[in-house]
Order: sequence, then structure tokens, then C-alpha cells
Amino acid sequence: MLGIKKKYYVKQELDDDKPSIHGRMKRNNNNNQNHQTGFCLMSMLELQKPIIDTPCQPVKKAAASTIIAVFLITVLMVSVGWLDICFFSGVSSYQNMVVGSKSTTARHKPEFPLECSTENQTQTCRKDYPTTTGIPPMNTSKVECPSFFRWIHEDLRHWKQTGISRDMIEGARKTAHFRLVIVKGKAYVEKYRNSIQTRDKFTLWGILQLLRMYPGRLPDLELMFDCDDRPVVRSRDFQGPNARPPPLFRYCADEWSLDIVFPDWSFWGWAETNIRPWRNVLKEIKKGNERRKWKERVPYAYWRGNPSVAPTRKDLMKCNATDKNYWNTLLYVQDWDRESKQGFKHSNVEDQCSHRYKIYTEGWAWSVSEKYILACDSMTLYVRSRFYDFFIRGMLPLQHYWPISENTKCKSLKFAVEWGNLHPQKAQAIGEAAGKFIHEDLKMDNVYDYMFHLLNEYAKLLKFEPTVPPGAVELCSETMACPTTGTWKKFMVESLVMSASDVTACRMPPPYEPQELRDFLETKANSTRQVEMWEDQYWLSQY
Repeated sequence: MLGIKKKYYVKQELDDDKPSIHGRMKRNNNNNQNHQTGFCLMSMLELQKPIIDTPCQPVKKAAASTIIAVFLITVLMVSVGWLDICFFSGVSSYQNMVVGSKSTTARHKPEFPLECSTENQTQTCRKDYPTTTGIPPMNTSKVECPSFFRWIHEDLRHWKQTGISRDMIEGARKTAHFRLVIVKGKAYVEKYRNSIQTRDKFTLWGILQLLRMYPGRLPDLELMFDCDDRPVVRSRDFQGPNARPPPLFRYCADEWSLDIVFPDWSFWGWAETNIRPWRNVLKEIKKGNERRKWKERVPYAYWRGNPSVAPTRKDLMKCNATDKNYWNTLLYVQDWDRESKQGFKHSNVEDQCSHRYKIYTEGWAWSVSEKYILACDSMTLYVRSRFYDFFIRGMLPLQHYWPISENTKCKSLKFAVEWGNLHPQKAQAIGEAAGKFIHEDLKMDNVYDYMFHLLNEYAKLLKFEPTVPPGAVELCSETMACPTTGTWKKFMVESLVMSASDVTACRMPPPYEPQELRDFLETKANSTRQVEMWEDQYWLSQY
């Protein structure tokens, strides 16, 4: 006997932007009434009722010719996509707008909420979600991807001539946390070891949402993923024409490594620190930015974090204000254990946009905090970093952030604040340019598009046909989210992609020409040198 399945819907965020996993999406009462009387949307349970119980109005008496004309017009409207068939098997439909072309015609778009089995049943995947068949047509996107997408070509350049063999992939297994295989639109994973916290789980969750956003659009592929911080594929170990570096995905890399950079797990929520999924956090930070105008913000450099994870952060704490030295900084230690016990009352990222300047410094490797700091519209004082993630390479010093010397942090920070307070309009413009970049170029749709293009370009390099290994298990949103509890489940439900995209991913920009890339890197270096010159002149004038 079939058990009752529990459906989870993402509640539409209204005035308070607070999500809920209970019930269907709220809609305006008048719109809801029109929706019910205009279209006959019936779930599986509604289909079991007599038709006279549905909210559709009965057909009034009319001349036979009128009925035939109405019928023919309705068929025509359905055929051109103005009306959708009014019911789907196990699918809830809501009114949506077609995006990506000049048309803004409203149409019904199938949504696929979680269907969780009862406690005494084995959780299974939905059978009606499109993977390689039943995929709706898509409009071609006319939007070009942000410039940092060009680095996808650079990250994969090491395998352009040789391609990627199965032996190369097996060479990455040494440090990998899991193997991901996508075959015919379905995801399979073979786990090797546990990651820090739930990094692996939310990374896989993000990939599943990508498959829901672009069902059937990803080619078959196979990859290894390492969820630790630092890159491990050293370029010096793979020199010469016969080099065969293992392709290994991770969250960051540096100029001496060949690791392939991928968006980190926190875009779908960092449950252990109570930081919500990126789409929601961006809305909250935007509100935080609006609460206090830039000139009304505290005119000092602010940082809050865990200094014990890296020597560079311990060194940063020396720049805190003392009786002898005042470096124009306000630095605070973040105790995550205490925060968790107190309900994370002092760690809301949207409440940390109250200073004119915010400091970014890496931790053991790159830091997840980077995107939250840059989103604040405050001028980011970016301590020179060894590591990079997938988007920072598209940002420029003096345009999006102010570079800070790693070796002379305190003096560099003091000068940056002095300069900003003497040139408030320029400092504000730098902060707002970074905020615009993060809120527009790094919006969640672009994160998915980056993943989409990276995996597509990677799959083109494979020289073998991916197959599901014997030890792999199929993953889907139901098997991941339904057994989960607490904040972890809440964030999965919040970040669930409910329906497939109406448009294709943004248009991939071409790779850099060699001279073009050299010019870009030289521009970044010259901007940093310019700041160093100003800083040297400032300190010479103090003696």
C-alpha cells in the first residue's frame, strides 16, 4: 500500500523575507481567486474528487457555433504556449513569467517540491522530474556571462591538449572526498571520506539544484572533489609535454597549483554558523546596507573573525587599538562555540555593514567571509592573499577594493582609513562598485551558470564514456533533504530549486588572448603598486 508523501514548498518571502517550509506559496487573494476560476489546477488528490467539486465554473448554455469557436481558440492558445495543460502528475503549477526573450507572456510553470516519505518507508527519488526526456523548451539567453567566467578556460587549459583520461581522474582519488558521476541527467556519488562539517553534503546539494535548474542540459561526466581548504595539485610536479596532472575540483587555488576552482558549499547555506543560503543572504545584506548611509557609518576599519586559524590573522590582531598605537581599526574575536550557544545573536552578516571600511584577510586558505564582506558597500580593505576563489579574479584593486600589504598590515590599514576619510566620495564609490559586482554578477543565478559552464567545458575534455561505478549511489533532492533535520534541512528547503529555468545559461565569454591576459594582470599589479607608493609617501611625511 502506498504511503502518504509529505510535500515541502518554499513559502514566498513577503514583507519580512522569512521563509517557511509549511504550505504553498502565498499569493494575493484577488490573484488567487482569478487563478482558481481561470484555470483548473488539480493535484493528484484533487483529481480523485468528482469534477463538480473543482473550482472551475460550469459552462453556460450557448449556441453550438460559439462553443466550437471557443474550443478552437483554446486549442490554438495551448498550442502556442499561452495556456498550459491544467494538471500534471504530482506537480504543482504556479503562474510565472517567461524570461529571456522579448515576450513577457504569463504561463504556468511546473514546480517540483520535495516529496518526503513517511517514517516507516524508504525514501525514494521522484519519478516525474525531467532528466533526459520531457524537458520543456528553453529561450536562448541574450545575456553574456560576467567577465570572471573567462577564468574557466584558464583553469581547464592544462588539459586542453591532452584531454582527460580515466587514469588522470583516478590520480585525484588520493585526497578526494567523493567522486561525482552524472549519467543521463542523474547524479551518482561514491564517498571516500568525511569532510569538515557538512561541506561535502551541501556541495552535492548545490550540484543537485543545478540539475533541477537545467534538467537534461548537462552532459555525462565524472569528477573528483576535495572539500579541504588548500590546493594540493602542484604545478611544479607536472611539467613538460608528457605531464598528466589529475583534475581535482575544490573551492580555491593559488598561482602555483592546478586545482579546478568551484563555488563553495556556503552558497546553499552554512548551517554550522547559521548563515542562510546566498540568495536569501543577499536580500538581507541589501537591507543592512540601506539602514545606514555610507557617510553615517563608523569611520574605522572593522573585522570580526577567528584569529586562531592562521598566522596572518593572529598578526592582524596586533593592529587593534592600544594606548600607544591607534591604527584606525576595530577588530573583534569571533567565538563560534559561544555564538552557537547564544543563538548566533551577534553573527548576522547583514548587521555588519555599519562601518565605512571592512577588512578581508584569508584564513588557512581563502575565506568564505570574502563575499559577505564585499557585499556590504563599505570599502573593502583586502589584505593581499595567496589564494583565490572562482569570482575574485574578476575584481580589480582601486575599482572594487583597496589592497592592503600583508607584511605591514597595521601601517597599511591606518593609511587606507586616512585616505578614505580624506576622499569619502572615492572611498564610497569603491565600496559601492564592489557591492554592485557581488549583488549583480555574483547573484545566485550566475553561480549556477558558472557551475553549468564549468562542468560543460570540463566534460568536453573527457576521453572516455562516464559510467556509474559499483560503489556509487544515486542522489536526488529527496534522498538528501528528507532524512535531514534541523537547520541543515531548513537551508536545503530554502535553497531548493523548485522548477527548471525558462532560459538557457548566460552566454559564455571567449578565453583570454595571451596578450590580453598579460595586460589584465599588469593592470591589477600597477594599481597595487600605486597604492604602495601613496602609502610610502604618507609615512615619509609623518617623520
